[in-house]
Amino acid sequence: MAPHTDVEKSSIEYKDEESELYVVDPAAEERLVRRLDRRVVPLAMLIYLLCSLDRSNIGNAKVLNDTTGNDLLQSISLSTQDYTTALMVFLVAYFIFETPSNYMLKAFRPSRWIALLMFSWGAMTMCLGAATNFGSLTAVRFLLGMFEAGLFPGLVYFLTFWYKPNERAIRVALILACATLAGAFGGAIAYGVGKMNGTGGLEGWRWLFILEGIPSCLLSLLVLALFPDYPETVRWLNAEERELATRRLQGLASVGHSKISWEEAKKTLKEWRLYVHYIIYICISVPFSSISLFTPTIVSGLGYTGLDAQLFTVPPYAVAFVVTVTISWLSDKYEKRSIATSVCLLIAGIAFIVEGVLAPTAFKARYGILCVAVSFAFASIPPLLSWLTANLQTTGAATLGVPMNVSMGAIGQIIGVYIYKASEAPGYPTGHFTNAAFALLGSFLALVLRTVYVRWNRKLGPNEREWRV
Repeated sequence: MAPHTDVEKSSIEYKDEESELYVVDPAAEERLVRRLDRRVVPLAMLIYLLCSLDRSNIGNAKVLNDTTGNDLLQSISLSTQDYTTALMVFLVAYFIFETPSNYMLKAFRPSRWIALLMFSWGAMTMCLGAATNFGSLTAVRFLLGMFEAGLFPGLVYFLTFWYKPNERAIRVALILACATLAGAFGGAIAYGVGKMNGTGGLEGWRWLFILEGIPSCLLSLLVLALFPDYPETVRWLNAEERELATRRLQGLASVGHSKISWEEAKKTLKEWRLYVHYIIYICISVPFSSISLFTPTIVSGLGYTGLDAQLFTVPPYAVAFVVTVTISWLSDKYEKRSIATSVCLLIAGIAFIVEGVLAPTAFKARYGILCVAVSFAFASIPPLLSWLTANLQTTGAATLGVPMNVSMGAIGQIIGVYIYKASEAPGYPTGHFTNAAFALLGSFLALVLRTVYVRWNRKLGPNEREWRV
């Protein structure tokens, strides 16, 4: 374990609102955290896995059964520009609805709101299987973006009610890493579903949307019944555990019963440091978006075609899962979230540069470098989000700051939609070099912001709360 800082000591003993000293028993706290991990994290991971699967499967549908003329584009007569527009519309909805969704989550309770979102995006995914032209595809993609928008910022915000700042990065990583699992599973599922092409008179991509939408609708009922809301209200903790779960977070995290004031919102909107966090997240979102949506296309450019292109998207995501969880665990253990973010983005940036300069025909080398680029691009996100939430000091700030951060990321995701140009296949230099530029910029800005926080900490008084780095 890393040495305790003054901030960490405050979680061991402090005074509550009645000025009574409350001492946290470390052994009891450890048992509580393990119990929370069993009840909170696995279900959150499963929810985000299905969300990521339903979000990115359009990338698989684009090339599924393309050799027989039954892929998404050929079946409903879409141009490459039409396809790109359908991707972009999803992200516009994402940008618009992320912040309002977080407020709805707070107002209606996490279990109810997330269950509603989940059922809705599952239904929209199934409706994609009925798309017959550009208009219907784009309209349903907008609705899908509207319902999926609130989940990831909602889950990150939700974790602030349950975990201390130095506990969050690994939990965020386990949830976010499910996006990499979705990429791996998505490729494997698409490989299998592709063999259903023509079954029941439906193309394989239609079956893909239908079959991947059903689990989200069914699981939403389980989420409604079992997903916890706040430590103060859950019944599976006894009174002593509920008190410990709440008291250990005082001054460090959001509180379920706290009200959100306009003054808190205005203060959060005026903090310039948060906009540096947002810009870094935009930089991360460019490769995150382009990788999520275009990996099957990129792999097709590496010499793999047909159903093999689906199957060979699995290894990069499998490696990314391991790297993401490992990096996040280290960033939590050593309290080095800013360094972890910067180093991951630096490695990803270099990998994208190498990917761009390699000869288009160097298939094996480019495939190996793609695994590195995907892994470290994904791995940079959990430490950055944990770093942000650790420096949001009130419930109101977290309610607004987290979704604003993810909403700003939609700008980067929209950029990511346009950078892999079909006319540049199989090398895709514009895509790789654009990803590299944003990754390197994000790496630099993370170091700049770290320097600012370190300087601010040097000026703090003995009892003032430190900025996390």
